[in-house]
Amino acid sequence: MPLMTPSAYAKAVGIELSVFQAQCNRGYWPTIKVGKRVFINLEAIRIKAAERAAEFAL
Repeated sequence: MPLMTPSAYAKAVGIELSVFQAQCNRGYWPTIKVGKRVFINLEAIRIKAAERAAEFAL
């Protein structure tokens, strides 16, 4: 399962880290907690994006 730290993901997509962390706290992004660390679940984002793309495909 591909994972990424919140800071790396926020930088990659061009969102301020504080904004991204607030969105994670509200449940907008799929996260996984491993010990004390939190990671972004990239596979869940990819699957959700594919589902949304299929909904809007013409």
